[in-house]
Amino acid sequence: MTRRPISALLVAGLACVATATVLAWGTPPAVETPVAAAVSTATATHGQGASVAPSPTVEPAGPPATVTPAPTPRASEPGSLRDGLAAALQVRLDGIRKKYAIPGLSVTIILADGTTWTGVSGHAVVKGKVKVEPDTAFAIASISKTYTAALVLALADEGALDLDARVTTFLPKVKIAGKATVRQLLDHTSGLPDFFLNGKIDRALYADRGRTWTTADTFRYVGKPIFPAGKGWYYSNTNYYLLGMIAEAVDGRPLAEQVRVRFLDPLGLDHTHTQVAESPRGTLAHGYRVSGTAAKPKYSDLTDGSEVVPFTSVVTAAGGAGSLAASSIDVARWARALYGGEVLSEATVAAMVADGKLTARFKPRIPYGLGVQLVKLDGRPALGHSGRLTGFRSVVRHLPAEGITIAVLTNQSKQDPAIIAKALVRIVSPPKPAPTTTPASSPIPSTSPAP
Repeated sequence: MTRRPISALLVAGLACVATATVLAWGTPPAVETPVAAAVSTATATHGQGASVAPSPTVEPAGPPATVTPAPTPRASEPGSLRDGLAAALQVRLDGIRKKYAIPGLSVTIILADGTTWTGVSGHAVVKGKVKVEPDTAFAIASISKTYTAALVLALADEGALDLDARVTTFLPKVKIAGKATVRQLLDHTSGLPDFFLNGKIDRALYADRGRTWTTADTFRYVGKPIFPAGKGWYYSNTNYYLLGMIAEAVDGRPLAEQVRVRFLDPLGLDHTHTQVAESPRGTLAHGYRVSGTAAKPKYSDLTDGSEVVPFTSVVTAAGGAGSLAASSIDVARWARALYGGEVLSEATVAAMVADGKLTARFKPRIPYGLGVQLVKLDGRPALGHSGRLTGFRSVVRHLPAEGITIAVLTNQSKQDPAIIAKALVRIVSPPKPAPTTTPASSPIPSTSPAP
């Protein structure tokens, strides 16, 4: 079969998986921080903020929140949200959206028994006031890496490739890879710089937003290695662009086709697609640059007039590092299936998380395994990934101990969606107060504040 170059298909994906039995990655920071202090407007980054009190003024929601059973609940029968819980979630969602002047957002929460709540607020397209619907797709940026990683790990499980083989084994003409291995691409220890952090790339991307970038165009912005392969940790989109190319070289089919056949269709993820290679299957949110004030925000639509968001040049430049678009329902279902061992073997899921112990010695700003962020959400261990492209920002988190999965998608890149994730998780699963203990030597009970 003739293989199309990755620049022609543009898919992304990396994920992470684990069960409560493999949550031994230590104590990651309670707050996620960007990998680089200065971030290109096109780059995919990560973040998690503090809890946020909603604005006292609640703007009317778009379509009402929906409560439906998950297609593959982990419990025998899905439960139902207790009275008032769905309403409380929607009120908080609307309040936060207005407080931070977010154009539109979509959130899906899957509880331990499989119950699924989806809440939407605001506009997918501001001009014309096209409201966000439950099936509206957003560019998910670096969450796309979860699909790419899962694909590469599946190929490794099948014996099609060795994670410890050098990248040049599969891509002999790609000189920028140096001595890096496939595993080092997955956990960001390759030392390869991030093309999206090249100071010159933004001008080129914005010069012609409708242009389709080739692999050569993207690699032109990859500089010299930051450190020898395996000697440090540095988050780089270059790693996942290469992983997408490796998957194509090994399997022989375009990355988009592999992701669809292996993951999207079997899991029924009907509102997820690889941009450029595939067409959206429903409403597609536009990406916006937000300026002005919260009271009088100004939204600049970044679209190039195509069905690619935020625009064609940045998506095609991203390749396997960040080219998917999806609804929050699909993202939450994907993460739940991946982390729950339905996509990869339990041993592979455990290995993804265990790799975090190896990268920990480099003290990464975001604790990271084989394509998985090992962080905390509201003080609770969580697995997942976050993403950022100009005009879009998203996060997905799975809390193994609670069995809760949450996906938050927004069509802006200014405010951290982890703020929303933390606020909503606190509603469905309030933090437990610390136990009260009475020292044997003191007749006065001691109390500890709730975490």
